[in-house]
Amino acid sequence: MQKYTSEEQYMRAAIAEAMKAFDKQEVPVGAVVVSDNIIIARAHNLTETLKDPTAHAEMQAITAAANWLGGKYLNNCTIYVTLEPCAMCAGAIGWSQAAALVYGADDEKKGYTSFQGALLHPKTKVKKGILARECSEMITKFFKTRRQYLPPGS
Repeated sequence: MQKYTSEEQYMRAAIAEAMKAFDKQEVPVGAVVVSDNIIIARAHNLTETLKDPTAHAEMQAITAAANWLGGKYLNNCTIYVTLEPCAMCAGAIGWSQAAALVYGADDEKKGYTSFQGALLHPKTKVKKGILARECSEMITKFFKTRRQYLPPGS
């Protein structure tokens, strides 16, 4: 496990995970889970690879972190993710009782903040905008590249 000291370093680790997804032609979202300044889980989107609509980076990271900790609660953990979580992932973060969520780019179409109701645990602290430009540019580049290769009507 690698030890970092700043939010930007943790987000860079999440960006490295997102690049793995990008290289696999997955939507480039990456996540890391941090406990006591140590990354205990790393993950990226695997929905196409696993043919599983729930295989988002956050879901993969939560599962890996819970396994590493030996319990289902991440109440001493911070989840760093490159893109604002969707409602499904925000709900899972809520159920995990993560202490904090830090994300890079906003997701205006499917981000959890566009939905009514409390999806996160009431004690979960949220910080957004860490390396937002870099996170956003990766998503934009991915979809721009995909549109160039899709046949008409796809």
